[in-house]
Amino acid sequence: MSADTPAAAPAAPQDPFRLVRSPEYLKLLVVAAILGVPVSAAAYGFLALVGELQSWTYTDLPEEIGFQRTPPWWPLPLLVVAGLLVGTTIRRLPGEGGHKPAEGLKATGVARPIDLPGIFIAALATLSLGAVLGPEAPLIALGGGLAAGALRLMKRNTPPNAVAVVGSAGSFAAISTLLGSPLLGAFLLMEASGLGGPLLGMVLVPGLLASGVGTLVFIGLDAWGGLGTYSLTLINVPPVSRPDTAEFGWALVIGVAAAVFGAGIHRLSLWLQARVELRTVPATVLMGLVVGGLAIAYAESSGKEAADVLYSGQDALNPLLAGRASYSVGVLVLLLACKGLAYCASLSSFRGGPIFPAMFLGGVGGIVLSHCPGLPVTYGFAMGIGAMSVAMLKLPMVSVLLATLLLGSPGLTVMPVVIVAVVVSYVVSLRLAPTPPGSPPPPPEAPEAPKAPKAPDRTT
Repeated sequence: MSADTPAAAPAAPQDPFRLVRSPEYLKLLVVAAILGVPVSAAAYGFLALVGELQSWTYTDLPEEIGFQRTPPWWPLPLLVVAGLLVGTTIRRLPGEGGHKPAEGLKATGVARPIDLPGIFIAALATLSLGAVLGPEAPLIALGGGLAAGALRLMKRNTPPNAVAVVGSAGSFAAISTLLGSPLLGAFLLMEASGLGGPLLGMVLVPGLLASGVGTLVFIGLDAWGGLGTYSLTLINVPPVSRPDTAEFGWALVIGVAAAVFGAGIHRLSLWLQARVELRTVPATVLMGLVVGGLAIAYAESSGKEAADVLYSGQDALNPLLAGRASYSVGVLVLLLACKGLAYCASLSSFRGGPIFPAMFLGGVGGIVLSHCPGLPVTYGFAMGIGAMSVAMLKLPMVSVLLATLLLGSPGLTVMPVVIVAVVVSYVVSLRLAPTPPGSPPPPPEAPEAPKAPKAPDRTT
């Protein structure tokens, strides 16, 4: 191009409200509400299938084979099968089984239809056979992919903006009640996607509509089938009084401790992931054996169930809080160590979400610290959940809501100190986080300008 050639005029910025003001947006709202029904039903069916497979593989299958009770070594073959299925899916099917959980929870776009079978198989094997991950990330991907795929089938040449909006609505519908409230699921998707400004409102309205429809579908299917709501809602939470200076001091301690513990898990899982990817199938099987071995070691040492270490911990939060008196401090510390290491191995190789194991570890740590003076168990439990969640997710708003809204009325009382613990953990976690590969080095500091020579003193 010569110097006389005029530069191309920059494209005019797209009006973010253009789609909202158009008649097509109303049609998108209707489509989001309609698609919310089958997507929510599919999510409910997926969670029901996972629950049935967990019970069958761990409890019923040993009895059908001839064992009077589940043998201590039983987690090992389950996790070998899980490793084979997940590793083969990652290697052979498109999409690598979904996002890598060691890299955090991400909502970065709608999954392609060709990726959905691999995401489904990898998540089902991970969640059903004992790996320490949760269902939220696969549900987000599957819900968004199903909704966007259905829209493309309904109308060819659909604009990308419309596909993105409907795909987001499908994700909203899929996790509408998983975290105990459709609003909490909405906050999770908003913070994880990084949306803001007018674009947030454009996506949020169809998402909330689909989420409300999804909640009604979950409730209706539970009433019809009686399989459960699959909602994380804590009950029998010990009552609390207003926080004082001691609780605020403990918020600082818990925030720092969770950040250090979370940074260790994050670094170890990324280190393991880099080595697992060199030989995916055998390394994933090896990580499954590590998880199974940790569960067996915990069960044999403590006399408790190996299931305390296995799975995401989503269904174990209520029993943990209600039965905390049956766990000694030593058993809780052992559980914290074994579950944390199993979490690292699962993050590095399997496919699922990181939220529920982080919450479980934070709750265990809070109960351990509640044996110290000045820390009631509800405060320790809530602050541990919030601080550990933000250490692993880097989502401060969601972490505060996870630790408070799920406690019911006591959650409002403990919220101020939970906020302090979450903020402290978040700031310390960012300081401890490893530098992402490929990041440019910090610019060198400018050299200090030399000072002008001082004029000689000519006074006599």
